[in-house]
Amino acid sequence: MTTTSTPTTTAITHISQLVTNDPSLGEGPLGLIQDATVVIDGDRIAWVGASSKAPATDNAVDAAGRAGLPGFVDSHSHLVFAGDRTAEFNARMSGRAYSAGGIRTTVAATRAATDEALHATVARYLAEALRQGTTTQETKSGYGLTVEDEARALRIAAEHTDEVTFLGAHIVSPDYADDPAGYVDLVTGPMLDACAPHARWVDVFCERGAFDGDQARAVLTAGKARGLVPRVHANQLGHGPGVQLAVELGAASADHCTHLSPADIDALAQSDTVATLLPGAEFSTRARWPDARPLLDAGATVALSTDCNPGSSFTSSMPFCIALAVRDMGMTPDEAVWSATAGGARALRRTDVGRIAPGARADLALLDAPSHVHLAYRPGVPLVSAVWHKGVRV
Repeated sequence: MTTTSTPTTTAITHISQLVTNDPSLGEGPLGLIQDATVVIDGDRIAWVGASSKAPATDNAVDAAGRAGLPGFVDSHSHLVFAGDRTAEFNARMSGRAYSAGGIRTTVAATRAATDEALHATVARYLAEALRQGTTTQETKSGYGLTVEDEARALRIAAEHTDEVTFLGAHIVSPDYADDPAGYVDLVTGPMLDACAPHARWVDVFCERGAFDGDQARAVLTAGKARGLVPRVHANQLGHGPGVQLAVELGAASADHCTHLSPADIDALAQSDTVATLLPGAEFSTRARWPDARPLLDAGATVALSTDCNPGSSFTSSMPFCIALAVRDMGMTPDEAVWSATAGGARALRRTDVGRIAPGARADLALLDAPSHVHLAYRPGVPLVSAVWHKGVRV
């Protein structure tokens, strides 16, 4: 005799204030609902609305007046790495300027690491992020810089997340220090051949000390020809061609966007390319903060992300980045929360995450606070008290 289990529904009731990111469901751009209930059926949201109108369900969880919001969508991180750059951070905090060259230290350690060690590192930081409310995580290669090591990094990443980015063009490999053109040929040829099957995205660090505009264009167009969608590390350390190149090539996102001209802002505002701001990098390098206000006022789509990596932004905390964005980057609390959820989903071209609405994936977090504003109001406090990922409480 064959038996089948009946799917169960769960209601999360009495959420003091729910961010849905769906204006059709509630008030304002965040679609806020007071005293809300969310019904989960399997791995999807089945119903959202006022608790007084909630349908009957098999199970119920009383949020007891906690605020709720979509799980954070972290659209930019570098989790496949080994080693430690504490000494570099300590020196930088003692007065040494940041440059792209420190990546080489992590490259050497990552090449020497076992597969098991790299798997453990990725799993550790994904779990750390999940505890803080991050339910969707992009991550990149970029610390191997050989055909074998980049393909290995992507295979490992793909076992932990669906959002995997080929970043063979992170810096010119130390093995090609005297032949940058040869390295670009490697990245766009044999390395791309080995890596494309394991990735969804292609990225390039278009910056002084890394790749110029022509080199970046070659990498991104080669990736596009193999079916990968471009993303660009753009305009972090100074003004450059990265943002304009991202818009021209239809990149999903231009990431960092610290140094923008009026033309860059206009290009982003007139395009579907998301400006992803990474305040952890500025915090950890004592660099100039990105200014979100001109981007938002121009109508550009803005995302917030951690840029979690061992060298220039060693944080997995989206709440921390929200607090920085509000304090130092000209964003309101509402804008920062939207950018850390729906904005990240836009940067990954996802419609199933970053919102709480019927049909969306059941990813949400409860805060030990009555409002999402407390994420910026109480910086550094671990407010995330419960997380559901794909309908499962974790």
